[in-house]
Formats: sequence, structure tokens, C-alpha cells
Amino acid sequence: MARVFALVLAPFIGLSAAGPAMAQTALKFSLDGRLEGPAAFFIVPQDQGYFRHEGLDVTIDEGASALEPITRVASGTYDFGFADINVLIRYRDQNPAAPVKAVFMVYNRPPFAVVARKSRGITEPKHLEGKKLGAPATGSTFPEWPLFAKLNDIDVSKVTVETVGIPVRAPMLAAGQLDAALGYGFRVYVDLKDRGVPVDDIVLMPMADYGLKLYGSAIIVNSKLAAEKPEVVKGFLNAFVRGLKDTIRSPAMAVDTVLKRDDLGKKEVEVERLRMAIRDNVITPEVRANGVGAIDRARLEESLNQIGLTTPFKAKPKADDIFDPAFLPPAADRRVN
Repeated sequence: MARVFALVLAPFIGLSAAGPAMAQTALKFSLDGRLEGPAAFFIVPQDQGYFRHEGLDVTIDEGASALEPITRVASGTYDFGFADINVLIRYRDQNPAAPVKAVFMVYNRPPFAVVARKSRGITEPKHLEGKKLGAPATGSTFPEWPLFAKLNDIDVSKVTVETVGIPVRAPMLAAGQLDAALGYGFRVYVDLKDRGVPVDDIVLMPMADYGLKLYGSAIIVNSKLAAEKPEVVKGFLNAFVRGLKDTIRSPAMAVDTVLKRDDLGKKEVEVERLRMAIRDNVITPEVRANGVGAIDRARLEESLNQIGLTTPFKAKPKADDIFDPAFLPPAADRRVN
């Protein structure tokens, strides 16, 4: 069962968000996985009262799979979620009337990666042939494996793909039961380090470095809510941007808000995970030029074309079917240094 994180107000970096008394709109938000460092992007604005300042009372739940936040939001049982936009694209192709769209791009560069062991003879994609690759079927990286293989001339018939659970992925790779694994770079790489695998034996191959033009995870919203209460969506994103900037400025303090809810986490591990996500997936050249949250429409169309190379579309969605920029805060508010 997903854990629920209630609103807790706490000082962060000396910035108060107390606003005028107002009726609070209750909202449910779904993460795409377990609570970990990058969840601070959402926990910080909750703890700092930024959501409450916008008149929002937000409950945040963990997710069990890459698809779950999308089905939760599409069904109306959740108002917002955090989901991989490529999973959303495939879902909308199969369910074109589903009332769910992306409204804020968080991971401008996708975290999809192949993480391998150099000691197993892998230093580049082609070396995966003849090896055993662990792949969690419920994650968002596995659907991109055929595209990664196609773009890098990998003969998939020569790669043994073993379905593994996310909790055992890093242990199996560390123990040599796998030669490589699929997953988010900041998850698998940091988990391997935490298990004592030497850094010089870890080979991180971000798929974005090997031909993928895709975007990553975005904030999604129920379309009915967006149509009926656009001010709620705008308020949510305003609060999120404030929390995102706090998190970028002080990852170590941001992780404390996460660890208050998960005392089994290790601060140094989750801080490294969060810093890696910020560096590799959030703050990209595109974001430095245009600010957080927005997309380049031509790039999203190009990513739809790439997905179509290995995923037959029933009726390929258009960029406007997937992402709605109408609720974004002003560009000046979305700038990051």
C-alpha cells in the first residue's frame, strides 16, 4: 500500500511562505515510485507551505510502477502525478480519450540508463551482446530498451534480458548475477556505489548520450480538473517552482524533508542521488536557456517519431495531445542560475 505523507510545516532556508487565511482545496498527488532523494522536489513545497500559500492542501503518495501515476490521474482518483512522458505517450495512444496531460517538464533530459560492470567486459553498448541484462518490467526504462538497441546497432537476440524486481536489481548486479541493468542512472549508479562496488568498475551509459532525443518525467494533471479549475493547476505549479528552486539551491537540506518521512534512508546516499538528478536531468542547456518546465515542441515531435521506430502507434499522438504549456508560471519565474 502506498504511504501517505501529510502536510508538515518546517523551516527550510529562512524563507517563509505563510499566506493569507483561505479555504484549502484538497488535492492528491502520486509519485512514480518509492520515496527517495528526488522526491524532495515535491516534499519541499509541501513542507514549506508553498502549496498552502496557493490555497492547496496536497497529499503525496508513493507509486508502485511507472504506469500507476498515469492511471491514477486518468481515473480521477488523483489530481496530479509525476510520470515519465514517454509512458504517457504510449498510454494515450492506447487510450486517446484519457483525461490526462503533462503540464510541467521536470526531467528535461531523461534518466534512462544502462548501468554495467566493467569487470564483466562492458564499456560500450555493443558489448551488451552475449551478456545478461536485468530489466524491471514495471519501470519506465525497459520500454526504451528496443529503441536504445536499434540506435546503437545492438543485436537484441544476442542479449539475455532477465526480468528482475527493482529491489533486487542493484544487489544482483553487485553480486555478479547480472552483467548490466536498466534503470534511472541516479538510482542504479548510486545504489551500486552504496553496495561497495568500486566506482571505476561502474559503467554508466545514459541513453540520452547514445541517440535518444526523448524527454523524461513530467507533472501530469487530470484534464477535467485543468478545464474546470485552471487556477488550481497554476497555483500548484507556482508552488512547485518555488520548492524546486529551494531544492536546487540546497539539496542536502531538501533531503532532510524526505528523510523525515523515511528514516531508513541514508542522507549521504539520497543527497548524491538528488544532486545527480539535478545535474544530469533537470538543469540542462535547454533549461538554462529557457527555464524549467517548458518543452521544445519540435523536440517533443522528434521524440514521438523516435518512439514510433520501435512502438507501432495506433494513431500517433501530436505534441499538443501530450503537453499543455498553458499553466506554466511566467518565464521569468522559471529561470534558474
